[in-house]
Amino acid sequence: MAVPSGGGAPKGLLQQMEELMAALNADLSQLDADLQASTDRIPGTPGPGTPVTGAPAPEGERPAHRSF
Repeated sequence: MAVPSGGGAPKGLLQQMEELMAALNADLSQLDADLQASTDRIPGTPGPGTPVTGAPAPEGERPAHRSF
């Protein structure tokens, strides 16, 4: 187990898992923000808030997801 540099008691397993989950959550949030920003820059891709029309999706493509 890891021992803090201050010489205190070793961290409990639950505390280690909570810290790892918090770090993972922060990394996933940053990845999501990066992906959202990159899709905003792709030409021909509707940006957020663009209304979805009732036009059928081209062959082989899935229709856009509507959020309410």
